[in-house]
Amino acid sequence: MTTMAQQPQNSDLEWSLDSIQSRNQAVDFVRCFESRLCVYSPSVEQFYTNYSLHFPSNENSKMVVLPNPYAFHDTFHGIVPEAVRDTGFHIVPGKLIGKTGFYVIVKYKSRDVKPVPIPFKQALKKMIRTRHSEDPFLPMLVKGDLREFNASMPCLHLHRVKLANLTRRSEFEKSSIRNAIVDKMAKLYRDADSLIS
Repeated sequence: MTTMAQQPQNSDLEWSLDSIQSRNQAVDFVRCFESRLCVYSPSVEQFYTNYSLHFPSNENSKMVVLPNPYAFHDTFHGIVPEAVRDTGFHIVPGKLIGKTGFYVIVKYKSRDVKPVPIPFKQALKKMIRTRHSEDPFLPMLVKGDLREFNASMPCLHLHRVKLANLTRRSEFEKSSIRNAIVDKMAKLYRDADSLIS
């Protein structure tokens, strides 16, 4: 079993839950995506595909991401912060709109554009279809992405890695990054119906 003492100190992997009102609901929600979405740490320029979530019992307002120390091939290095972008995409529980399952809502900068909820599985399918494009949609989580949507329900905001901005990585390395994230999305797509919101 992995202990905190075995992990290097990395504040990017310690997420505060202070701003979340319904912490138990948020914990249940984020556990559905544990090790199913990649987590990025800008300070060490790495993202992790294999990790567990830890909620220290002595600190009610913290979540710690613990990368699997034995899965070196599941950690990707040299991911510069400039390559990881905010998307405005939010995964929300269906309860938010009176439905079951999960949905993706895109919050646009313009208040004139009303967000339209897309069923989670449908949104994932669209993301996966971009895999061979020049600019594939490769989602990941960054500290602070677990939040509340309209101050009522937990949600996960998505960032994405832009391969074109990884100028120090070879085409082979970029391809490995793309494949690792798309594999995660494909598995999440297969499991989507079994996730309970």
